[in-house]
Amino acid sequence: MPAHETASNVETASKKDVQKRFPLPIPSWLTFLSFVILLGGCGTVSEYTGTASQQELLQLRNEVATLQRSVQQARAQAEGVPGQVDGKLREQSAESERQATALARRVDGLTTTLSNLTTRVDELGTRMEALTREIRASAGPRAPAPAPSRSAPPSGAPAPRPSTGGSPPAAGGPQPQDIYQAAYIDFSKGSYSLAVAGFREFLRRFPEHELAGSAQYWIGEAHVSLARGYANAGQGEQVTQTLEQAVREFRKVVANYPRSDKTPTALYKEALTLIELKQPALAQSRLQYLVDTFPQAEETPLARERLTALKERGS
Repeated sequence: MPAHETASNVETASKKDVQKRFPLPIPSWLTFLSFVILLGGCGTVSEYTGTASQQELLQLRNEVATLQRSVQQARAQAEGVPGQVDGKLREQSAESERQATALARRVDGLTTTLSNLTTRVDELGTRMEALTREIRASAGPRAPAPAPSRSAPPSGAPAPRPSTGGSPPAAGGPQPQDIYQAAYIDFSKGSYSLAVAGFREFLRRFPEHELAGSAQYWIGEAHVSLARGYANAGQGEQVTQTLEQAVREFRKVVANYPRSDKTPTALYKEALTLIELKQPALAQSRLQYLVDTFPQAEETPLARERLTALKERGS
């Protein structure tokens, strides 16, 4: 409360108190006192009046002092409130600064980590390119792969594809290993579409090469990876189409390259893809074929476990 308002209130209260105690106007009091003097003598009235006035003044002074103390207390409280508000604001500001500092440190740490990872990726890319150059430099003309055995294939296995007489590498042209390695590097980097194109080019030029079955297998794997990318992007229709294409590519490994090292793996991955396509009965059939045809393959124990789980789920 402002000081001039407090003083005004004190003065108003004093006036009201005087008016309560002396309700008659001043001239009326003078007339009354003159009348008393005439009746009872000057000495007695003077003594009475002086005593009453002193008591009234003392009481008024006490009341004024009480009001002043109240005003001072109110002023102190009013002055204390902004201090408390300022203190809270300072505390909030300090807390905000601490949080901002902590966030800045986290951002700096993440930036450093990202920079380190980027440097590591660049180093790995450089090493991969160096290895590729070494492989290309050291790779000489390779002996043709031995002709496949004419013995009958295992029961239920598809017959090997007849030779298509793929064109031999031209003198000075890219070697089969170069094309295969370039496509595999694209696959390793996550460039699955480029990898598919590279492996298809390899199969077009060298369909009878010993790496042909592996090239066909990686085409199927690339489609599975592409389907995962579509799934992350929320493109459900593309996911289904790409997984179905992956099944077809894995089946080409079994149909065209039954003696390839990748044939059991292609069968197992085909079954997993069929499970993902919600075709458990067909997946069970392919797993059973894998277990019966390739009992010694590394994928066979896994195939048995999957087969058991599918049968229990279907029962």
